[in-house]
Amino acid sequence: MSSILPKEDKLKLNFSGKTVVITGATRGIGKQVAQDIESLGGRLLLTGTNENEIDQLNQDAINMGRRVKYFVADFSNEEGLHSFLDELDCYDDIAVCVNNAGVNPLNSLEEIRDDDWTKIVSVNVTAPLYLTKLVAGKMRKNSYGRIVNISSIWGTVSKARRILYSVTKHGIQGLTTTSAIELAQHNILVNSVSPGFVDTELTRRNLSSGEIENLKEQIPLGRLATKEEISKAIIFLASDLNTYITGQNLIVDGGFVNA
Repeated sequence: MSSILPKEDKLKLNFSGKTVVITGATRGIGKQVAQDIESLGGRLLLTGTNENEIDQLNQDAINMGRRVKYFVADFSNEEGLHSFLDELDCYDDIAVCVNNAGVNPLNSLEEIRDDDWTKIVSVNVTAPLYLTKLVAGKMRKNSYGRIVNISSIWGTVSKARRILYSVTKHGIQGLTTTSAIELAQHNILVNSVSPGFVDTELTRRNLSSGEIENLKEQIPLGRLATKEEISKAIIFLASDLNTYITGQNLIVDGGFVNA
């Protein structure tokens, strides 16, 4: 049986020749996405917050001949954000941007302090907004771009003590839909991915084994997501396989929000 796809449209992921920006890429989901896109040929510009770690990662990348550069970028303050934007502005061929960096403090409404609000908005909303503005300007010149914002199930549903996080993830989805409309005419597709509960080092550190088992019982698929599963969703939306999906929020949660 012959394929319904033209020969040139075979389902292959390939980031060769593409410069890809990923924030928060030294651990968790961001690190996994970076590893996967590197294996598919992408040239990577990655951020983290630990200066010593970034120095070592850059040295390792040089020693191994990898097409990867790490930047120290603390988005919790204006100086850190704009310093990174200035460095990124030197690259004119950015094709993909994954806004992944984020913080998730737990606060009830009564517990919120001014500095809590300032920090989470700076990292979770202001940084993605200004990064989108910068990379979109470069993508317009090339009539091509893919932007993937990492949201959360807490931008769709919520629970106690998630008020700040939920507010910012609703903001990310607003950024996604509106920028998608404005940028579509330039062949720049903008989407968000909302992970549910993911089996990361942070999850294992923050939850006991008993708490994780209880959580699994609330997920229809009966388990946490792997980092690889979240990465696959992000990579599809960031790739040439995605040619018509824009302004959408893809929930990857094993059915949790529908249960």
